[in-house]
Amino acid sequence: MTDRSGIFAGDDPFAIARTWLAEAEASEVNDPNAIALSTVDADGLPNARMVLLKEIEPDAFVFYTNYGSTKAQELDGAGKAAFVMHWKSLRRQIRVRGLISREEGPKADEYYESRSLKSRLGAWASRQSQPLSSRGALMAEVAKVTAQHGTHPKRPPFWGGYRLQPLEIEFWADGAFRLHDRFRWRRSDVTSVWETQRLNP
Repeated sequence: MTDRSGIFAGDDPFAIARTWLAEAEASEVNDPNAIALSTVDADGLPNARMVLLKEIEPDAFVFYTNYGSTKAQELDGAGKAAFVMHWKSLRRQIRVRGLISREEGPKADEYYESRSLKSRLGAWASRQSQPLSSRGALMAEVAKVTAQHGTHPKRPPFWGGYRLQPLEIEFWADGAFRLHDRFRWRRSDVTSVWETQRLNP
């Protein structure tokens, strides 16, 4: 049993993550739900980019993207990923590593429909990660899909969500003299009981 208390207290790491995110939403100026998502390509070469986390489910973290993108190809290929959320104002971060699966059902439809019309049309227009001749070409494609799909476009078949079910979650908080507090939650598979451990800073 670890000596977790204060902001680290609780038996559910997802509940702790939701609490930290809610606190960040009150203090971070821009995108408190931003995560640095890391993947690897077929050769094992790492890749990282910023993505917006859209939901913390009871047992997973969910984000959305274009399935034709580089990130999606790497997510599908490896079936694993990692991310870090960092809040400078709170001096905290959460690191997550785990298994990836797609979210292509009603939840993806619901989230897509909740986005602004321009964002929905943009999802149709963008061939994410592919070469683009000019900004004008992109805007022409937006005009084209607007004419095709109107004001109520359905979710593109090449756009949807990913669910990361963690095998490891680490909560980190800044400490005086760089003596930070770190607690790692780890499980052997997604059905196992979590084990927690305090780590050296």
